[in-house]
Amino acid sequence: MTFVVTEACIRCKYTDCVSVCPVDCFHEGPNFLVIDPAVCIDCAVCAPECPVGAIVPDTELPAGQEHFLELNARYAAQWPVISQAQEPLPDAEHWASVSGKLEHLAEPA
Repeated sequence: MTFVVTEACIRCKYTDCVSVCPVDCFHEGPNFLVIDPAVCIDCAVCAPECPVGAIVPDTELPAGQEHFLELNARYAAQWPVISQAQEPLPDAEHWASVSGKLEHLAEPA
């Protein structure tokens, strides 16, 4: 099992989860974080740190968000590791309560 960053993270990018990860499995994109499923040790310490509830076990992905498991794996191979907390995006508070944000995911070129 692995943990997965879901749609709730898009355009928020809170990084509270990053600083507690013992294996540096988080990767940072322009407006989203992902978890490398090959590195995640299923310790679960990151999930409660996320203020928007964006991190869930792969066995509990919300309906319609199953594709985030593949997105996490794909982008983890492309984006750099992030191991220290940073400030969230400037308008994170606004986006924290927005749903249906997949169209706002800034993908790599």
